[in-house]
Amino acid sequence: MASMVVPEPRLQFLKLSKRGYRHFDTAFIYGSEHDLGEGIAEALRLGFINSRSELFITTKLWASFAERDLVVPAIKASLRNLQVEYVDMYIIHWPFKLAKEVKSTPVEKEIVQPLDLKSVWEGMEECKRLGLARAIGVSNFTCNMLQDLLSIAKIPPALNQVEMNPAWQLKNMREFCKAKGIHVTAFSPLGASGTKWGDDRVLGSDILQDIAKAKGKTTAQISLRWVYEQGVSMVTKSYNKDRMKQNLDIFGWSLTEEELDKLAHLPQRKGVNFASLLGPHDIVLEIDAQL
Repeated sequence: MASMVVPEPRLQFLKLSKRGYRHFDTAFIYGSEHDLGEGIAEALRLGFINSRSELFITTKLWASFAERDLVVPAIKASLRNLQVEYVDMYIIHWPFKLAKEVKSTPVEKEIVQPLDLKSVWEGMEECKRLGLARAIGVSNFTCNMLQDLLSIAKIPPALNQVEMNPAWQLKNMREFCKAKGIHVTAFSPLGASGTKWGDDRVLGSDILQDIAKAKGKTTAQISLRWVYEQGVSMVTKSYNKDRMKQNLDIFGWSLTEEELDKLAHLPQRKGVNFASLLGPHDIVLEIDAQL
């Protein structure tokens, strides 16, 4: 179980670490690396954690830095923000490059460009060889993109972070990644209700609600348990202390075969569509269609 860290005072990290969270997911573009770094330093001082080695920290290469010569400087900037010597996982944030930083969306067609996957991945591999990242991976990559990457990588990607929940199950992606030895991490495991791209298709599902009521669990716990039972790790986000505690209470029980079958037949619809964010450009539409 991971917690996504978004721009918040370091108190947020302290609350999470005190409750037992040890995997923290951040990114340069979130603007939260500095707060997380301050929180880690404070948690160490207060004894909430004993050492840096107890934590698993993930951060991401932003799309405007997706060039061979910018990858290592980008991770070094993130490490300064985080006040650590290495991250446990460094991933390519988006499956394409932004030719320049953008302040609003949608963007012009020429801004969104294909990744030079070979050269960017060489930069990622250098991060691992230098000890700046313990492992390297990707996010929002299609099966075709993963296959292309595996064909040229000296160090294969350890992870693909994608949107996944009972309402967007990505069975083919999960099977492909399992066959290739790539771990899957789910973002938006609760449907990202309250965000620009999310809605209540998970937490508002009658089927999930009925299962939750029958088991004496919350709807969120049913969704998170389903993700866990697929062998997938997850990134959750909450500011509510009760929900932080509830989100950890997904162990020591399981879903029945009947419940799993009901969830397997849920209507499928994803929340994240790059075209709705950046514009209906060819490269974006192609990725949306395959992811």
